Amino acid sequence: MATLKINKDKISTTPNMTKAPIRRANPAKRDRTVTLAKTTPATSQRNHRFDGKPHDDEHKQTKPAGIDTRTTPRPDKNEPQYRQAPRRGGKVRDGYNAVATPQYGAAAKAAYKSSPVNVEQPRLSKVMAERGLCSRREADEWIVNGWVKVDDVIIETLGTRIKPDAEIIISGYAYEQQAEQVTILLHKPVGYVSGQAEDDYQPAIVLVHPDNEWLDDPELNAHNTKEFQRGFLHGLAPAGRLDIDSTGMLVLTQDGRIARHLIGEDSSVEKEYLVRVKGELSDADMQRLNHGLSLDGEKLKPAKVSWQNEDQLRFVLREGKKRQIRRMCEMVGLHVVGLKRVRIGSITLGKLPVGQWRYLRANERF
Repeated sequence: MATLKINKDKISTTPNMTKAPIRRANPAKRDRTVTLAKTTPATSQRNHRFDGKPHDDEHKQTKPAGIDTRTTPRPDKNEPQYRQAPRRGGKVRDGYNAVATPQYGAAAKAAYKSSPVNVEQPRLSKVMAERGLCSRREADEWIVNGWVKVDDVIIETLGTRIKPDAEIIISGYAYEQQAEQVTILLHKPVGYVSGQAEDDYQPAIVLVHPDNEWLDDPELNAHNTKEFQRGFLHGLAPAGRLDIDSTGMLVLTQDGRIARHLIGEDSSVEKEYLVRVKGELSDADMQRLNHGLSLDGEKLKPAKVSWQNEDQLRFVLREGKKRQIRRMCEMVGLHVVGLKRVRIGSITLGKLPVGQWRYLRANERF
């Protein structure tokens, strides 16, 4: 190991230096007292703006006559303007080939008429959903599995377009899978949201567990032999909403057909509510509640509103805008104290206790 010896006599304890530092000359720096000689443009550095040579006609680039250099040249207007095919999207899924398909002119029109892909025909999944066979998501899954036959041809390609009146045959495997889907009726308490959790409020689906199943259902053993499984929660979604401060029937389902039937754009299923109110209601305002009010700039569909008792109204609606009943009551001077949904279609809440749930029975239809 090396030893370092320090000579204390040579250590200076004086705070200020008595000798000025020596500034040595830097050979890299030029002498600024001498004027730098000017260089000629011919010897200066060339750049993209000026290369030191005069601009004349010999150095000018001329655009060829009759050719558009901004895009791919097309000698004939009927020739296709080629481009790269998109990597994804409905057209590619339908078999669209942008490279081989003309984009402009008469050639494009002729190719469109002779194309085997007719964009005017509906997709197979849409036709299946409109006929009530399944949901669009289920249709895509069945097609991939090879469970769908159209006009005696098995279809396995997503996005396939068919004739609106084509014959569709579904495999028994698809119906077996569909029969395993569950639909649950929940008596939602106040303080739970219908869908995703928000503002520290829990979603109503957290109440769907074995401890909350209504085992006193008189029809349980006759129509339902299901044993609760955690797989029932997969894909279970509310078919309709119920406000945080409302209670009553909430439908949770895995079946896309039921969801479409209850909340689809063309749905006309009745929903019945019992609404406890405060305030005075004239005969004219009662008529407005039945028909004549507008929300969000749209006229509401006709409703059925009547007195259930001296402080409770009965509403029957065929639509479900956000907080619709409360807003309707505010427009006629009423304040809603309590709201409970007691029926959807032909299914009633019955004696199902608050916070408990039951399965939709095999003989029940909305």
